[in-house]
Amino acid sequence: MNVVALPAFTDNYIWLIHDGRRAVVVDPGEAAPVVAALAREALGLAGILVTHHHGDHVGGVADLLAHFGPQPIWGPRHERIAFDAGAPVTPVGQGDVIGLLGAEVQVIDTPGHTAGHVSYHLRVPGEQDALFCGDTLFSAGCGRLFEGTAAQMAQSLARLSSLPGGTQVCCAHEYTLANLRFAAAVEPDNAAVLQHQARCEALRTQGQPTLPSTLGLELQINPFLRCREPAVQATAAARGADATDPVAVLAALRSWKNEFR
Repeated sequence: MNVVALPAFTDNYIWLIHDGRRAVVVDPGEAAPVVAALAREALGLAGILVTHHHGDHVGGVADLLAHFGPQPIWGPRHERIAFDAGAPVTPVGQGDVIGLLGAEVQVIDTPGHTAGHVSYHLRVPGEQDALFCGDTLFSAGCGRLFEGTAAQMAQSLARLSSLPGGTQVCCAHEYTLANLRFAAAVEPDNAAVLQHQARCEALRTQGQPTLPSTLGLELQINPFLRCREPAVQATAAARGADATDPVAVLAALRSWKNEFR
């Protein structure tokens, strides 16, 4: 199974999953990168996965349907997502399993960024797992709380953190360098953050994506996954949070990140 990042807009990634013949796309905010990639690799489109309803994740679906015809579409059960009568969205949520390209995709409820956000955990026997987490988990960061709460985001991140450490983290935006600058401000003595920052700067200089990350790496560098670490708690406490409450720590960090430059 192949997992490929397709750049879209200024900093989005559409994820293409393919077996050399057929492909599934995740969060196609625009159609053109998908159409070009499928033509280049001589792949047929076999379905579309949607993590949440924001336009930069679903805006290309209608054009893909117009180009390729009706396709199976899966999207979050607790959000209103509809395209046309010929292509209904199959609603999915926590614990559902989708069979795609001969592999299993487990659905995980991950509200916080939006009220009904879901993530998709791809499991292929003998290969590295992959997590398509939309705007819930970023490398060294997490999504803004547009519709959900800090408590929901904390629970969502805990669910994702329980996956195997080798799982590829395939998030939907190239926010890594900005997030690492914030992570370094939260934990200035975290050597893993500084080392990864240097690696990512080199990748971006070469025009390469910093993604996918791995869950094991994120547990070392991502402050939003480290809300029980003393250094992170101390930083949150300095900003008025109750350091004994991981949700309060996350809320303080997310509020600070919203204005961090």
